[in-house]
Amino acid sequence: MDVLRPTLIRIGGRVYRKNLIQEQACQHEEEEDFCAGPSDCGDEPCDAFVVEETEKGFQCRVEVPSPLYKYIIGKKGETKKRLETETRTSISIPKPGVEGEIVITGQHRSGIISARTRIDVLLDSFRKKQPFTHFLSFALNQPAIQEKFLQFKEEVLEKCSKDHGVSGSLFQNPAKLHLTLGTLVLLNEQEIQKACDLLQRCKEDFVDQIAGGKPLTVEVAGVEYMNDDPAMTDVLYAKVHMKDGSDRLQVIADQLVERFVASGLMLKEWDRVKLHATVMNTLFRKDPSAEERNNTMTGKSSFKERESFNGRNILKLFENFYFGEVQLDSVHLSQRFSSDASGYYATSGQL
Repeated sequence: MDVLRPTLIRIGGRVYRKNLIQEQACQHEEEEDFCAGPSDCGDEPCDAFVVEETEKGFQCRVEVPSPLYKYIIGKKGETKKRLETETRTSISIPKPGVEGEIVITGQHRSGIISARTRIDVLLDSFRKKQPFTHFLSFALNQPAIQEKFLQFKEEVLEKCSKDHGVSGSLFQNPAKLHLTLGTLVLLNEQEIQKACDLLQRCKEDFVDQIAGGKPLTVEVAGVEYMNDDPAMTDVLYAKVHMKDGSDRLQVIADQLVERFVASGLMLKEWDRVKLHATVMNTLFRKDPSAEERNNTMTGKSSFKERESFNGRNILKLFENFYFGEVQLDSVHLSQRFSSDASGYYATSGQL
């Protein structure tokens, strides 16, 4: 890390630097620590959270999903002990698996603020390493689209099966065809409810107005690839556009993501949402451990490199393949690795 240009982390409207840590502390994930500098919040009121005055001093409550407790505790409790020692506070953490608040208590307000700030930075860092659990989606699994997709699959296998890496196992499940707007890490019921509530507010604030109170008519047509070399393709997707030529779908997608990023429920990845419907993906390739590997990835590389396929002929032959027209009337908060009665992803909420 360049000490003159440290990594910056945004939390609650404030910016903190991620300090360099010794290699020894990285041997165990639980031991990794991130410290906000002493001047970041100690010499001024910190309005990102509430510090209460009590009879014995001060306290601050932090809502933390139970799966993240271990990162504050650390190996053999070392992270928690270090935080308490260095900030002169006491940190009370609920029992593993029990949802509740972490309570920071101490004699000095500055110590409470320091401990809370360091906990926030610590949690923010480890939350980013969690695999996403939910995503915002538009379903594209209407019967007519599924029928055309199966025709596409049949024709690709008929005409391109001899191309390197092409096989039937690469194709999306037709019942799960969708547009992904953005991914979320929701670790308890409270966070899921928060996302559902925000989705409804988005509907009232701008979605209904942009859509005109009617479903959006879109066309799914043509295919494109994600990476730079079509001979080494990992993801092939169908392109989606508004039938009337407007950008309303793009505007709704971008504003939804902007709201979710601002709320802290979603990380900003791109300036604009890339509207695409995955039809072929090398992660789908038949491999006994493929789903398990994908499921357990936490920001680290997978155990086995993906085997790309040569998509040149597919792109040439199916450049303008027409999958059909569809009416989009709802945005789903979809749960990863799940299915409902229709075969689509189970929905935690929708607008």
